[in-house]
Amino acid sequence: MEKRTTPDFITELQPNEIFVFGSNLEGMHGGGAAYIAYRKFGAIMGQGVGLQGQSYGIPTMQGGVETIRPYVDEFITFAKEHPELTFLVTRIGCGIAGFTDEEITPLFEEAHDVDNIVLPEGW
Repeated sequence: MEKRTTPDFITELQPNEIFVFGSNLEGMHGGGAAYIAYRKFGAIMGQGVGLQGQSYGIPTMQGGVETIRPYVDEFITFAKEHPELTFLVTRIGCGIAGFTDEEITPLFEEAHDVDNIVLPEGW
């Protein structure tokens, strides 16, 4: 069976689904997926990391790719601890933050074995 992938545009969530988006450490959700998370899925202005309503922020704007890795690792651990939730990961870091899919996807290598994490196509 082929594993589910995150759609390009998420406009609604089921009650157990979490929108995973690229954030900044200050939690200023002013553009891209962060703005959608804020407007539609409960992201909290001023909170840059972690679970917020039906969304989960992973900071991507603080430096190079390696500065994102600890937050991705923390997210994967969180997802493993919450099997009752399904995490729909957007192409974090590949919009306003300016990274490529090839730079970000290796950070999610361990997520492939986690049943409740849904990744974008090709990740």
